[in-house]
Amino acid sequence: MDAFLKYCYQDLGLIWEAFVQIFIDIFNFLNTLLNFPMRMKIIESYAPDFDVPGWILVGLENLLLIAIIAVGVFFLIKLIKKMLTFKVPVKEYERMKEEVAKLNREVFRLNYEKDKILAMKVAEMGMEARTDILDLEGQSKIAAELSGNGADVTEGVAGLGGIGGAGGSGGGGAGGSSEAHGDEGHTADGKRNTPDSPPIAPETSRFFRLTTVDNYYKTEYQEPVYDNEITLEEFCNRWRLFAASRLRLFYDISIMRFFVASMGASRMIILQGISGTGKTSLPYSFGKYVQLDTTVAAVQPAWRERTELFGYFNEFTRMFNETDFLRAIYEANYYKDPHIIILDEMNIARVEYYFAEMLSVLEMPRPEEWLVDIVTTTWDNDPCLINGGKVHVNDNTWFVGTINNDDSTFAVADKVYDRAIPIDLDSKAQSFTCEDADPVYVTAKHLSEMFAEAKKKYPVSAENMKKLDEMDAYVIKHFRLAFGNRIMKQLREFVPCFIACGGTELDGLDFIIAKKILRKFESLNMGFIKDELHKFVLYLDKAFGKQNFQICKEYLERMQKMS
Repeated sequence: MDAFLKYCYQDLGLIWEAFVQIFIDIFNFLNTLLNFPMRMKIIESYAPDFDVPGWILVGLENLLLIAIIAVGVFFLIKLIKKMLTFKVPVKEYERMKEEVAKLNREVFRLNYEKDKILAMKVAEMGMEARTDILDLEGQSKIAAELSGNGADVTEGVAGLGGIGGAGGSGGGGAGGSSEAHGDEGHTADGKRNTPDSPPIAPETSRFFRLTTVDNYYKTEYQEPVYDNEITLEEFCNRWRLFAASRLRLFYDISIMRFFVASMGASRMIILQGISGTGKTSLPYSFGKYVQLDTTVAAVQPAWRERTELFGYFNEFTRMFNETDFLRAIYEANYYKDPHIIILDEMNIARVEYYFAEMLSVLEMPRPEEWLVDIVTTTWDNDPCLINGGKVHVNDNTWFVGTINNDDSTFAVADKVYDRAIPIDLDSKAQSFTCEDADPVYVTAKHLSEMFAEAKKKYPVSAENMKKLDEMDAYVIKHFRLAFGNRIMKQLREFVPCFIACGGTELDGLDFIIAKKILRKFESLNMGFIKDELHKFVLYLDKAFGKQNFQICKEYLERMQKMS
């Protein structure tokens, strides 16, 4: 027994000694690898004998050692991170698997219910009810049968099968789906509802809110007495005093001029800046000033297409789900006043998705072509101003989008910026005391006439147009950007309106160039154009004077600091 213990002690001792020797050898290896002072002494001892190729090889050897050390540290860090990575406990993993299985069963159940509803709708169309519609293939067969019988597949299947689609509760896409079949949409006498016909009960129409609007303008509305003698400059000054005295909202007069002049150059205005500077309050105060409240449409993160703005026809309730946006553009056809529709926090969803149709409509050259499809067919008791399933976007309507640029929002596409006039509200104006100012009644037609008169009376001078052409060539040469026809058109329309509002030509040019041209510099590599930005500031000083174009120069200075 003693002999065995001695043998075991000696054997295990040798194994333990060899195991410990591994760590000692690793320590010695690292100590030798990282002992640069020792390496420097060795190099010094051989230095007298090194020629030029020898020194080069010494340098390469040391670079190789540094690379080996870096790679070792990299893999060591990865190993530590992997060891520390959180792992889901076995019980939690099993619970998650059960939850996923439960959700899958719920999805199958809902799909089964949807297919049963689709089968019932097919039966209503005069076909034999199908009970085997349990997958997409089955739906495709029904769609083919409907198409063969002369039915509209889009209305009969896509609209009915899209339960829970756009709009959230069975909307059939743009303009509804199969709302045309049946006679429930006709009035008792079979006559079309018109502005001259008697009011109808809103609950009998699929457009409850729009029919209520019709009834108000048929029975209660009285047109006010408009002040069509006011000038643009008086309009801006009085608006500022009204906002300060009645609403306790304070703005610099230049903001009012920028806003009103923008109305003369574009149907869409973008107000951007930090929170709390009055982006929503500015168009709100405009509505109070002209005594026609501004409509606020609060954009939601889930908005992706047109039904978010205009609503949709619900196949089950046989009603059209109307939105505030639809009501606003519909009602604008009844009155003459200018009206603002706010898209609040417009870039919390992608503007180019849900507002795409409106961008296209507003590009039409003639206002009478500004038509939006709402429904595919017309019922007799539909609202008076829905003609052929379309609603007209009146030229007394402007759209204002408010934007916060932060991590919770999307970048606004260039095609949106190019069609709009952006105004920055980066600071809150100081409060001031003033006399009480009354609101006004003014027609959108009078505003448009004043804009047209300003464009004839205050065209951009030939001297400044020549300087702009030279600036265009300079920007193309140094930044590879061009002004573009749309921007030049907006410039020629904005600047005269800004002058009529009480501003100067150079200040108007300064604003529009900063907001429409210099904004495009943000897409460039700031590191490469930093020197060019400084040269561009010197170019503006030489072309327009050191005391002018302050907005452009401040913007360029901020860009230089960011680069």
